[in-house]
Amino acid sequence: MFKLVRFSQKSRLRRFSTAINRRHIEDEGDWFYSSEWWGGDSSNSQTVFRENSHSGNGVVSVLAHPCSKPDRFYWARTEKWLQQRYAEICPGLKHDGKFRVSGYEWRTLHFNDYTRESTVKILAAYREEEPGSLCFMQQAHCLAVPYVKSMVSAGLATILSSNYDLFKNAIDGKQTMNILCIGHGGGSIPLFLASKIRGAVVHIVEIDPIVISASIQAMGFPAFSVMTPSGKRACTKPYPIDEVLWKGTHERLLLFNSDAEKFILESTNVYDIIFIDAYDGEDIFPHKLWEPSSPFVQALGNRLHPGHGTVVVNLHADVDLVVDTPNPPVFSALPMGKHVSQVCHAYKDALLETESSSHGFAYTVSVPWVCNTSLVVCRGFDRPEDSPGWSTVFNTLMSKALLVEKLVDMPFSCLQYIKRGFTPVN
Repeated sequence: MFKLVRFSQKSRLRRFSTAINRRHIEDEGDWFYSSEWWGGDSSNSQTVFRENSHSGNGVVSVLAHPCSKPDRFYWARTEKWLQQRYAEICPGLKHDGKFRVSGYEWRTLHFNDYTRESTVKILAAYREEEPGSLCFMQQAHCLAVPYVKSMVSAGLATILSSNYDLFKNAIDGKQTMNILCIGHGGGSIPLFLASKIRGAVVHIVEIDPIVISASIQAMGFPAFSVMTPSGKRACTKPYPIDEVLWKGTHERLLLFNSDAEKFILESTNVYDIIFIDAYDGEDIFPHKLWEPSSPFVQALGNRLHPGHGTVVVNLHADVDLVVDTPNPPVFSALPMGKHVSQVCHAYKDALLETESSSHGFAYTVSVPWVCNTSLVVCRGFDRPEDSPGWSTVFNTLMSKALLVEKLVDMPFSCLQYIKRGFTPVN
């Protein structure tokens, strides 16, 4: 459930944003705004969650930072939307008390105080008849971190290239797209996908219950998503405020507190697309999630659709070229560091080099502004054998990225995340 926190309303409201005139940028998660939550003046930040992890993540904390968007001019529209939702979902209750927006904040998730794991934007709102309580709603459309945009862009463009009908029908809610997210953080990827794709059913696996608590209590992730070990909802019925905020979306989010390897080995589900972003408190990608002989990697292929299944992995780039070159060449054999190369080939070999399949391809793209690389492995397409074959794949992805922008009504350009440093994994 959404935790309603009681406090001094006057002191709390001072912490939330007021409008600052800025040049018009449609995407509220544009990197232009990163100075509001990345570094900057720590005196403007406040710790809103802090607990010790027993799952290898050290101290888990969430910091709140003021944000400048959306402008106060648009708050009335959000208040009207909240009031209409409340009237629809709670028709038998009195609707005298109106919803009021207190403001918006950035919320950043940290491990051990120095590793920034996730960044989201939250809306804080309250009902006039209960001025001492706030509810937090993560802004699903706002992806603040470039590598998250890269993963989503590359993943959706790739699966659209492999199975247009599935993607189009899922957008319209006419067909189910089964998605798995390994590693939860603040939950921005699963929430974005469930909000934008009406047919998306998103399973999320997170090993650390403290991270789950942080995302719900301090980062506005839907509480109704939490599942029990038996596979049932932890909360059998959502609270009315959760329905107001999330009805139509939180029913398709299923958040499991589980070890990723255990989940994959025990699951019988088949997923259309799998996103993997799982780093521990030392900012390390656990070996058991990428070593070729690990049970996780060996079993992952059984959980992936044989025809169009796609896996997207967030990796830390380990070569200076990706970081220092503002505009790395498109479609070139960029050198890979040892770690990235090992992970890429482990996933490619496990998912594509099978006796039953001769299809599929793998590639990486570099992420702007941060030291990350997105690996994509897809079972769709014939396997490219030469440079012309890869040119065909690249051109297809470019065109589909533009189509994704249109179909999903993306708040940012997918194209820039596909064409930047596109590198085949051979």
